[in-house]
Amino acid sequence: MEKTTVELREVVDTDVPILFAFQTDPEASAMAAFPSRDEQAFREHNAKVRADPANLLRTIVVDGDVVGSIGSWTAEGEREVGYWIGKEHWGNGYATAALRALLAIDSTRPLWAHIAEHNIGSQRVVERSGFVLDREEQEDVLLRIYVLRA
Repeated sequence: MEKTTVELREVVDTDVPILFAFQTDPEASAMAAFPSRDEQAFREHNAKVRADPANLLRTIVVDGDVVGSIGSWTAEGEREVGYWIGKEHWGNGYATAALRALLAIDSTRPLWAHIAEHNIGSQRVVERSGFVLDREEQEDVLLRIYVLRA
């Protein structure tokens, strides 16, 4: 059986419509506990994130197809990581492979991941990459806060 290679590359303009479509899926939005943005807001946010050199944003590509995005940024003095995989690509290990690739690019530690309590798949992704549960915080939903220290 042939092994699939997950690659990270710089986001290009042609990725934006695909990434926009991924985040409009109601099930994916509910799983992430993050509201979908309308197209203009999504494009503006994407452009802002890409313009800031302190942010690291990458497109996740498998066999030439865009399957999601991943990035790291600093918020409130902490370096955070997040990713979004298109629903049709869930369950293939792409998020785990992408996170491991990102960890090789961004060596900042500690690195934090905020994950909705009901998003078990995403919790497993960070756990497989060495993150450990640090605490829980109640916001709109209960968030599990994971940290990677080494």
